[in-house]
Amino acid sequence: MARSPLKLPEDYLVGQSVVFSAESLLRAHGNILDGGETCVIGYGKIGRSVANTLRVKSVRTTVFETDPVRAVEAMSHGFAVSRSKSEALARANIVVCATGSRALTGNDFSALRSGSYLASVTSSDDELDLETVMRSYQQRRLGPHVTRLSRTGHYFYLLNDGNAVNFVHGAAVGPFIYLVQGEILAALAMLASGRLAEPGLHQVPHRVRESIARAWLRTFNDE
Repeated sequence: MARSPLKLPEDYLVGQSVVFSAESLLRAHGNILDGGETCVIGYGKIGRSVANTLRVKSVRTTVFETDPVRAVEAMSHGFAVSRSKSEALARANIVVCATGSRALTGNDFSALRSGSYLASVTSSDDELDLETVMRSYQQRRLGPHVTRLSRTGHYFYLLNDGNAVNFVHGAAVGPFIYLVQGEILAALAMLASGRLAEPGLHQVPHRVRESIARAWLRTFNDE
């Protein structure tokens, strides 16, 4: 499902909801996105949406991406692309991790700009090596979704305990979620039919995806 074209609208809207929730928490904490610099780690489907949403809001945004193909893509979209993670972290007031694969580990946390905010687009277990940092930083809860982590000479703020920050506001993507749910039901129907030739990895045919999209448009775009 993660690779399905029907999930692209959801991923795009998830990026927007991540920015909305991060900004809401910053404002509740007496800060704003405007005037600072944001680092987006990972330029996949959600990271791309986060970066573009920040740009629409006139927030200076740097991308760090280990995949050279995606890094080139980010540059072609007009973003500054840092070759050094530590340098990008040291400049950023807000860091959004969007890799799904341990964006920050070990010494990465000490490279964060002191006083910066750290947000994730997915589970903390997937995105952040918090077990290591919790052993060396003191934690102080400043609100239901903001934690100050500090040690001598350095501190930063962790949003929503390192879990997907947009979950604070329900991670709403509107009726677009029905596209994914429709394909899940179609996949289950394929399995239940017994018509799959052999065991293995199968995909819902493109014609079925088109049918789901047409049904969605009739329901939610009926003029």
